[in-house]
Amino acid sequence: MNSAASEPILVVKDLCFAYPGHPPLLSGWSASIGAGLTQLYGDDGSGKSTILRLLAGRLAAKGELTLARAGSSRDLKSYQRSVFFVDPATDEFDEVTATDCTSMLRASDAGFDEARWGSCVAGFSLAPHLAKPMYMLSTGSKRKVWLAAALASGRALTLLDEPTAGLDNASIRFLWRALADVAGSSNRAIVVASAARLDAVPLSALIELPLHAS
Repeated sequence: MNSAASEPILVVKDLCFAYPGHPPLLSGWSASIGAGLTQLYGDDGSGKSTILRLLAGRLAAKGELTLARAGSSRDLKSYQRSVFFVDPATDEFDEVTATDCTSMLRASDAGFDEARWGSCVAGFSLAPHLAKPMYMLSTGSKRKVWLAAALASGRALTLLDEPTAGLDNASIRFLWRALADVAGSSNRAIVVASAARLDAVPLSALIELPLHAS
């Protein structure tokens, strides 16, 4: 992994994780992730989604994550409040409108940028869908709702899992422009998990799977 910044936003220390009956995915992994855009790169099935859930504090693991002065083992709730993460497989928001979904995702996010969110709504052509229940939206439109909220978030760490899946070409181009703008203009760490190399946007760091102790 290449160092992203002199003062890391997320510090991972001795992280260990394995699913029952499977070899360890992580065994004593340590890393520092700074501001800007970091890619988590690996083949399908290599564990990228699991690692994002671990970094989000959604899966229990041995080791310590420290983000915005909050440690996952000391105060998990405070840690989670500093992370923006939506599992693409979730059905948690199916019964609410896209507007209400956004309200839920931005709750307690003091740095949420209304202007940036509005720009993302326009860029992703979301306006006609905001009043619809999420279950009525296509896979791509659901992702656009989550991505608009993610890009406007003021949380210290944003985690995106294969963000281009289900998106049309125009939305993908807008996503890359918006990610580059956010990564270059704010003190946020953004980790994008993708099986394809991200060539359309400048990276601060690259994390390649499989991961090893460091």
